[in-house]
Amino acid sequence: MPAVPAASPAHPGAFHRFENVVVACLFALTVLLPILEIGLRAFLHVGIENLANLVQHITLVVGMLGAAVAAREGRLLTLAVAGFLKGRAAVVAKSGSAVVAVAVAVLLALAALEFIGVERSAGATLAYGVPVWIVQAAIPLGFVVIAWRLVTTSSASSGRRAAVTAAATGLVAMVWWSGLSPDAITVPAIVVILVATVFGAPVFVAIGGIALVLLTGDGVPAASVALNHYGLVSNPTLPAIPIFTLAGYLLAESRAPNRLLEVFDAFFGRMRGGAAIAAVLASTFFTCFTGASGVSILTLGGLVMPLLLAQGMAPRHALGLVTSAGLPGVILMPALPLLLYAIVAGQSIEDMFRAGLLPALLMLVLVSIWGVRAQGRSTAPRTAFSWSRARQALAAAKWELTMPFVPILLLATSVATPVEAAAFTAAYAAFIVTVVHRDLRIRTDLPRVATECALMIGGILLVLGVAMALTNYLVDAEIPVRVVEWVTSHIESRWVFLLALNVALLLAGCVMDAYTAIVVLVPLVAPLGVALGVHPAHLGIIFLANLEIGYLTPPVGMNLFFSSYRFGQPIGTVFTAILPVLGWLMAALLLITYVPWLSTALLQGASAH
Repeated sequence: MPAVPAASPAHPGAFHRFENVVVACLFALTVLLPILEIGLRAFLHVGIENLANLVQHITLVVGMLGAAVAAREGRLLTLAVAGFLKGRAAVVAKSGSAVVAVAVAVLLALAALEFIGVERSAGATLAYGVPVWIVQAAIPLGFVVIAWRLVTTSSASSGRRAAVTAAATGLVAMVWWSGLSPDAITVPAIVVILVATVFGAPVFVAIGGIALVLLTGDGVPAASVALNHYGLVSNPTLPAIPIFTLAGYLLAESRAPNRLLEVFDAFFGRMRGGAAIAAVLASTFFTCFTGASGVSILTLGGLVMPLLLAQGMAPRHALGLVTSAGLPGVILMPALPLLLYAIVAGQSIEDMFRAGLLPALLMLVLVSIWGVRAQGRSTAPRTAFSWSRARQALAAAKWELTMPFVPILLLATSVATPVEAAAFTAAYAAFIVTVVHRDLRIRTDLPRVATECALMIGGILLVLGVAMALTNYLVDAEIPVRVVEWVTSHIESRWVFLLALNVALLLAGCVMDAYTAIVVLVPLVAPLGVALGVHPAHLGIIFLANLEIGYLTPPVGMNLFFSSYRFGQPIGTVFTAILPVLGWLMAALLLITYVPWLSTALLQGASAH
C-alpha cells in the first residue's frame, strides 16, 4: 500500500481518530435504534418516528464515511491488475489512473451537489424536523473526501501528488465547464475510464464514471447519478448488510474461532478424517457470519493447519483444504454475499436463506469427503472420545453456537424485521465477546472493529450506489430486454443456458471480486433466468456458488492470496494445492445447477423446475 501522508503537520492522525469515533458511533446507532424500537413497541406500544427510514439514512452516512476511511487506507475495491507492473511503468500507470479516479470522484461530487440543491428546495424532513438534505449531503461530502484521499495515496512524492491534482482539475474543468457536447466525448471517456480501472483506479470509478458519461450523453442531468445512489436507502433491508457483517467481525476479532474449533474437534477429531471434518465445519460456520471465507483463512488457518498436520494429512492437502473449507458458508444466512444478492436481485432474504441451505450442505459434505480421503489413515495416536471434553467445549462455545438461531427465530416468528433481527444478532455478538468472554474491550476494541467493518462495507455500498445509476441507464436503454431477446432466440434450452451461465460466471470470477460481480452482473442475468423459466432463488444460488469457486481461481481469486499470505507459500503452490478439492466443488456446482430441487425444496410455494 502506498505511503499515506499525515492528516496534518500537527497532531498527525488526530482527525483520523475523530473520524473513526464518528463512524463507530453512527454504526452503533444502526444497531441500538432497532432494538430500542422493539422494546418500545412491545412494552409501551409506541415507536420511534420514521425509524426504518431513519436507520436507512444513517446507513447511507456510515457507508459514505466507511468509503472515505477505505480511501484513506488505500483499500477501495480495485481489479488490482496494475500489481503486475514494475518500475517506471508502475509509477506511470498509478499516476495516470489516479488522475482519472480523482476527476471522476469530483464529477460525482458535483453531480451530487446539483441533487442536493433540488432536494433542499423541496423542504422534506426525515424525522423530528430534521431536513432530509442534511443527511443527503453526506454523498457529495463523501466523494470530495474520497477524491482528496485518492490524491494523497497516489504517491509518496509531494510533486507527483501536485501533478495528479493539477491534471485531475484540468480534466474536471474540461468535462464540466468547457461546454463540450457530452455525446461527443462518450466513447473516448469510457475508454479512458476502463484503461484507468485496469491500471488501478477503484471499481466505483469505472461504474460511476461510465454511468455519468452515458447518462449525460443521453441528455439526462448529472444529478440523476446521485439520485440513483440515494435510491439505495429506499431498500428497507439495506441496513441488515452492515449490521450482520458487524456481528461476524466481532466474532473474528475475538477468541470465538478457538472455541468453535475445539467443539468440532472434540466431537469429530477422533474419527478417521475427523480433523478434516472439524476444519470444514468450523470454517463454514465462521464464514456464514463473516461473509468472507478469506477471513476464515486468516482467522482459523493458524489453528486448523497444525491440527490437520498432526493427524497425518500431507502439507499440500492441508493447504488445499484450509484454503477452500469455508466456501459453503458464503451461501448461508447471514453471509454478506447472500444478503447483497437478495437486495440487488429484489429477492426475499428469507427465500434466499432457505434456498441456500441444501446446496451449502451438499458442498460441505463433498468437501468433507475429499478431506477425509486426503487425510487418510492417521499414524498419530488416537485418544478415546471424551464426553468430559465435549461438554467443556460445548459449555465454552454455547453462546457462539446459539448465535445462528437468533435471526432465524426472530424472522420465523415475525417478531422482528430483517434489520431488527440483524441488530439483535450484532448486539448478541457484542455481548458474547465483551461481557461473557471479555475477549474485547468495550471502549477501545468495539470502535476499532466497527471502523474496520465500516471500511469494508463502505467500499461495497459505494460500488452498489453508483451501480444503481448504471443499472437504471441499462434498463432505460432496454439493454436487458435486448440481451434476453438475443439469448432466447439463440438458446432455447434452459440447461444449455445454465451451462453457458456457469462458464461465464467462472470467467467473471477470474477478473472480478464477488461484490462487484453481484452489483454489475445480476441486473443482466436475472431477467435471462426469468425468461428461460429458472426459479429466481435457484438462479441466485447458482450465481453465488460460481462466485464462491471464483475465490479459488486466479488472477483475482482472493482465497489464493489470503492463503499465500497466511502460510507464506507462493500463489502457484496454493493453486496447485486446491486443484483436487476444486474438482469436488465443480461437481457440487453441477449438481446445484442441474438439480433445482436442492434450491427450491425448502421454499414455500416453490414450483418444481
